[in-house]
Amino acid sequence: MIRVMLVDDQELVRTGFRMVLGAQPDIEVVGEAADGVAALEALRTVEADVVLMDVRMPRMDGVEATRQICAASPEARVLILTTFDLDEYAFAAIKAGASGFMLKDVLPTDLLSAIRSVYAGDAVVAPSTTRRLLERFAVHLPEEDRAPQDLDGLTAREREVLFHVAQGLSNTEIAARLHLAEATVKTHLGRVLAKLRLRDRAQAVVYAYETGLVIPHGGPR
Repeated sequence: MIRVMLVDDQELVRTGFRMVLGAQPDIEVVGEAADGVAALEALRTVEADVVLMDVRMPRMDGVEATRQICAASPEARVLILTTFDLDEYAFAAIKAGASGFMLKDVLPTDLLSAIRSVYAGDAVVAPSTTRRLLERFAVHLPEEDRAPQDLDGLTAREREVLFHVAQGLSNTEIAARLHLAEATVKTHLGRVLAKLRLRDRAQAVVYAYETGLVIPHGGPR
Protein backbone atom coordinates (compact mmCIF):
# COMPACT_ATOMS: atom_id res chain seq x y z
CA MET A 1 0.00 0.00 0.00
CA ILE A 2 1.35 3.41 -1.00
CA ARG A 3 0.84 5.94 1.80
CA VAL A 4 0.27 9.47 0.48
CA MET A 5 0.03 12.82 2.25
CA LEU A 6 -1.67 15.81 0.60
CA VAL A 7 -0.27 19.27 1.32
CA ASP A 8 -2.13 22.20 -0.25
CA ASP A 9 -3.76 25.32 1.16
CA GLN A 10 -6.77 24.88 -1.12
CA GLU A 11 -9.24 22.45 0.41
CA LEU A 12 -10.94 21.91 -2.94
CA VAL A 13 -7.66 20.75 -4.48
CA ARG A 14 -7.05 18.33 -1.62
CA THR A 15 -10.59 17.00 -1.90
CA GLY A 16 -10.19 16.34 -5.61
CA PHE A 17 -6.92 14.50 -5.17
CA ARG A 18 -8.29 12.56 -2.19
CA MET A 19 -11.24 11.33 -4.26
CA VAL A 20 -8.99 10.16 -7.08
CA LEU A 21 -6.46 8.47 -4.80
CA GLY A 22 -9.04 6.97 -2.47
CA ALA A 23 -10.55 4.98 -5.33
CA GLN A 24 -7.30 3.09 -5.88
CA PRO A 25 -6.77 -0.29 -4.17
CA ASP A 26 -3.02 0.27 -3.74
CA ILE A 27 -3.04 3.89 -2.50
CA GLU A 28 -4.09 5.28 0.87
CA VAL A 29 -4.29 8.95 1.85
CA VAL A 30 -2.82 8.97 5.35
CA GLY A 31 -2.92 12.67 6.04
CA GLU A 32 -3.59 16.20 4.82
CA ALA A 33 -2.13 19.60 5.65
CA ALA A 34 -2.84 23.16 4.58
CA ASP A 35 0.76 24.40 4.77
CA GLY A 36 4.33 23.30 5.34
CA VAL A 37 4.26 23.74 9.10
CA ALA A 38 1.20 21.53 9.45
CA ALA A 39 2.75 18.98 7.10
CA LEU A 40 5.89 18.67 9.21
CA GLU A 41 3.82 18.33 12.36
CA ALA A 42 1.67 15.61 10.78
CA LEU A 43 4.69 13.68 9.54
CA ARG A 44 5.94 13.33 13.11
CA THR A 45 3.06 10.97 13.81
CA VAL A 46 2.13 9.66 10.35
CA GLU A 47 4.43 7.86 7.93
CA ALA A 48 4.02 8.75 4.25
CA ASP A 49 5.78 7.22 1.26
CA VAL A 50 4.89 10.06 -1.10
CA VAL A 51 4.03 13.67 -0.25
CA LEU A 52 2.10 15.74 -2.79
CA MET A 53 3.33 19.24 -2.02
CA ASP A 54 1.99 22.61 -3.12
CA VAL A 55 4.59 25.37 -3.43
CA ARG A 56 2.79 28.58 -2.55
CA MET A 57 1.31 28.29 0.95
CA PRO A 58 1.09 30.45 4.09
CA ARG A 59 3.43 30.08 7.11
CA MET A 60 5.87 27.74 5.33
CA ASP A 61 5.99 27.25 1.58
CA GLY A 62 6.54 23.97 -0.22
CA VAL A 63 10.21 24.61 -0.91
CA GLU A 64 11.23 24.88 2.75
CA ALA A 65 8.89 22.05 3.72
CA THR A 66 10.43 19.84 1.05
CA ARG A 67 13.93 20.68 2.26
CA GLN A 68 13.08 19.74 5.83
CA ILE A 69 11.17 16.58 4.91
CA CYS A 70 13.97 15.28 2.68
CA ALA A 71 16.58 16.06 5.32
CA ALA A 72 14.64 14.29 8.07
CA SER A 73 13.40 11.35 5.99
CA PRO A 74 15.65 10.54 3.01
CA GLU A 75 13.35 7.68 2.05
CA ALA A 76 10.35 10.00 1.62
CA ARG A 77 9.50 11.19 -1.88
CA VAL A 78 8.05 14.62 -2.54
CA LEU A 79 6.13 15.49 -5.69
CA ILE A 80 5.61 19.21 -6.20
CA LEU A 81 2.25 20.56 -7.31
CA THR A 82 2.78 23.66 -9.41
CA THR A 83 0.67 26.04 -11.46
CA PHE A 84 0.31 25.91 -15.21
CA ASP A 85 2.89 28.63 -15.76
CA LEU A 86 5.70 26.55 -14.20
CA ASP A 87 6.97 29.05 -11.66
CA GLU A 88 10.52 29.08 -10.36
CA TYR A 89 9.42 27.70 -6.99
CA ALA A 90 9.17 24.25 -8.56
CA PHE A 91 12.79 24.55 -9.68
CA ALA A 92 13.83 25.53 -6.16
CA ALA A 93 11.89 22.60 -4.70
CA ILE A 94 13.66 20.11 -6.95
CA LYS A 95 16.96 21.52 -5.74
CA ALA A 96 15.66 21.09 -2.19
CA GLY A 97 15.14 17.38 -2.76
CA ALA A 98 11.80 16.93 -4.51
CA SER A 99 11.69 13.98 -6.88
CA GLY A 100 9.79 15.89 -9.54
CA PHE A 101 6.71 17.98 -10.11
CA MET A 102 3.28 17.93 -11.69
CA LEU A 103 0.86 20.57 -12.86
CA LYS A 104 -2.19 21.06 -10.67
CA ASP A 105 -4.45 20.25 -13.61
CA VAL A 106 -2.73 16.88 -14.09
CA LEU A 107 -4.92 14.11 -15.49
CA PRO A 108 -5.93 11.51 -12.88
CA THR A 109 -4.17 8.73 -14.80
CA ASP A 110 -0.94 10.74 -14.94
CA LEU A 111 -1.15 11.57 -11.24
CA LEU A 112 -1.55 7.91 -10.33
CA SER A 113 1.26 6.88 -12.66
CA ALA A 114 3.55 9.52 -11.14
CA ILE A 115 2.87 8.39 -7.59
CA ARG A 116 3.44 4.73 -8.41
CA SER A 117 6.55 5.52 -10.40
CA VAL A 118 8.15 7.48 -7.57
CA TYR A 119 7.13 4.90 -4.99
CA ALA A 120 8.76 2.19 -7.09
CA GLY A 121 12.04 4.07 -6.91
CA ASP A 122 12.14 5.76 -10.30
CA ALA A 123 12.13 9.04 -8.37
CA VAL A 124 11.26 11.28 -11.25
CA VAL A 125 8.16 12.58 -12.94
CA ALA A 126 8.30 13.56 -16.59
CA PRO A 127 12.02 14.37 -16.90
CA SER A 128 11.34 16.16 -20.19
CA THR A 129 8.99 18.49 -18.29
CA THR A 130 11.69 19.04 -15.68
CA ARG A 131 14.06 19.96 -18.50
CA ARG A 132 11.59 22.46 -19.95
CA LEU A 133 11.21 24.06 -16.54
CA LEU A 134 14.98 24.40 -16.18
CA GLU A 135 15.36 25.85 -19.66
CA ARG A 136 12.72 28.45 -18.93
CA PHE A 137 14.32 29.46 -15.64
CA ALA A 138 17.97 28.99 -16.60
CA VAL A 139 18.46 32.67 -15.79
CA HIS A 140 18.06 31.74 -12.13
CA LEU A 141 21.08 29.44 -12.23
CA PRO A 142 23.94 31.23 -10.45
CA GLU A 143 27.01 31.31 -12.68
CA GLU A 144 29.39 31.62 -9.74
CA ASP A 145 28.11 28.40 -8.20
CA ARG A 146 28.78 26.31 -11.26
CA ALA A 147 31.44 23.67 -10.75
CA PRO A 148 32.20 21.87 -14.02
CA GLN A 149 35.27 20.34 -12.42
CA ASP A 150 32.97 18.07 -10.44
CA LEU A 151 32.29 16.29 -13.69
CA ASP A 152 35.93 15.22 -13.94
CA GLY A 153 35.24 12.24 -11.72
CA LEU A 154 32.83 10.79 -14.28
CA THR A 155 33.88 8.53 -17.13
CA ALA A 156 33.07 9.60 -20.67
CA ARG A 157 30.18 7.13 -20.77
CA GLU A 158 28.80 8.36 -17.44
CA ARG A 159 28.88 11.95 -18.69
CA GLU A 160 27.08 10.83 -21.81
CA VAL A 161 24.37 9.11 -19.78
CA LEU A 162 23.99 12.17 -17.55
CA PHE A 163 23.63 14.40 -20.60
CA HIS A 164 20.84 12.25 -22.03
CA VAL A 165 19.09 12.11 -18.66
CA ALA A 166 19.12 15.92 -18.64
CA GLN A 167 17.64 15.87 -22.13
CA GLY A 168 14.62 14.07 -20.71
CA LEU A 169 15.29 10.58 -22.07
CA SER A 170 14.24 7.47 -20.17
CA ASN A 171 16.65 4.60 -19.50
CA THR A 172 15.08 2.68 -22.38
CA GLU A 173 15.58 5.61 -24.77
CA ILE A 174 19.15 6.17 -23.60
CA ALA A 175 19.92 2.47 -24.09
CA ALA A 176 18.66 2.65 -27.67
CA ARG A 177 20.55 5.89 -28.36
CA LEU A 178 23.86 4.56 -27.00
CA HIS A 179 23.38 0.94 -28.16
CA LEU A 180 23.58 -0.36 -24.60
CA ALA A 181 21.51 -2.73 -22.50
CA GLU A 182 18.98 -0.92 -20.31
CA ALA A 183 20.51 -2.56 -17.23
CA THR A 184 23.88 -1.09 -18.22
CA VAL A 185 22.38 2.40 -18.47
CA LYS A 186 20.83 1.96 -15.03
CA THR A 187 24.21 0.93 -13.63
CA HIS A 188 25.94 3.95 -15.17
CA LEU A 189 23.28 6.29 -13.82
CA GLY A 190 23.59 4.75 -10.37
CA ARG A 191 27.32 5.47 -10.42
CA VAL A 192 26.69 9.04 -11.57
CA LEU A 193 24.32 9.66 -8.68
CA ALA A 194 26.74 8.11 -6.20
CA LYS A 195 29.78 10.03 -7.46
CA LEU A 196 27.99 13.36 -7.55
CA ARG A 197 26.10 12.69 -4.31
CA LEU A 198 22.74 13.33 -5.95
CA ARG A 199 19.42 12.10 -4.62
CA ASP A 200 17.78 11.02 -7.88
CA ARG A 201 17.25 11.73 -11.58
CA ALA A 202 15.50 15.02 -10.94
CA GLN A 203 18.53 16.39 -9.11
CA ALA A 204 20.76 14.97 -11.84
CA VAL A 205 18.90 17.11 -14.36
CA VAL A 206 19.36 20.20 -12.19
CA TYR A 207 23.05 19.39 -11.76
CA ALA A 208 23.59 19.03 -15.51
CA TYR A 209 22.23 22.53 -16.08
CA GLU A 210 23.98 24.12 -13.11
CA THR A 211 27.38 22.80 -14.15
CA GLY A 212 26.85 23.77 -17.77
CA LEU A 213 26.97 20.18 -19.03
CA VAL A 214 23.75 21.05 -20.81
CA ILE A 215 23.26 24.52 -22.26
CA PRO A 216 19.65 25.76 -22.28
CA HIS A 217 18.07 25.32 -25.72
CA GLY A 218 21.24 23.66 -26.91
CA GLY A 219 23.46 20.64 -26.68
CA PRO A 220 26.31 19.55 -24.44
CA ARG A 221 28.91 22.03 -23.36
